Amino acid sequence: MNLTRVTAVVLRQIYLYAGSPQRILPIFAWVALDILLWGFITLYLNSVAHADINFVPAFLGAVLLWDFLTRVMQGVSMAFLEDVWSRNFLNFFASPLRTSEYLAGLAVTGIATSIIGLAVMLVLAWAAFGLSFLVYGPALVPFILVLFVTGVAFGIAGASIVLRLGPASEWLVWPIPTLLSPFVGVFYPLAILPPWMQAIGKLLPPSYVFEAMRGIVVGRAVAWDGIAFGAVLAVVYVALCCALFLGVFRFAIRRGLIARYSAETVS
Repeated sequence: MNLTRVTAVVLRQIYLYAGSPQRILPIFAWVALDILLWGFITLYLNSVAHADINFVPAFLGAVLLWDFLTRVMQGVSMAFLEDVWSRNFLNFFASPLRTSEYLAGLAVTGIATSIIGLAVMLVLAWAAFGLSFLVYGPALVPFILVLFVTGVAFGIAGASIVLRLGPASEWLVWPIPTLLSPFVGVFYPLAILPPWMQAIGKLLPPSYVFEAMRGIVVGRAVAWDGIAFGAVLAVVYVALCCALFLGVFRFAIRRGLIARYSAETVS
């Protein structure tokens, strides 16, 4: 893998953001709205529930972590879609750029945008609602890593969908986090779900993060075995999604779909 080529993919995204402030605004705007909405909900729950549990780290922390995964996925997907919208995707592969190098560039772009979003989330949540991620202790680092790797996997899967079905299929990509959130138990334990939903949830890496997070909030020991299993699942997902993208790319080349890429559907 040539790091110079990976850097070139990332540099294109930097130029896009630097020359277009309207691309930067959504990174902060939606994050801020989510924090304010859920922050006030958690404060209200604390005032009326009179429970032993503090809803701020339980609910607002869950929102922050899930938003982080969503931003990672969208960072990867958006970098790909920018190339699709500008009809620049083919230009990359008229160069010696390898598909693996292109995917690495998308992943690095997702890292950059998600780190910026995470920093904003942490500052706003601390300043407005007193939430410190230090409450999760050393488990915070694997939490972030598992969610980051999973977000990269989902982003590559979304890019694969668009590559196979065409630019109009981007509307199938944006709902992915929303569709998965009921299965991973962002706000509730998996145990309350029907057995078939629990079975799906146990196959999703974020489930183990949120289960461990709730355990910490109520004073239980960190479920390191669950986090480790979630990390292994996340790595497997990335490998599978990269293989999916490579397979779809080869299919598109073989069938000539790339040459017929349009603003509508590729069939």
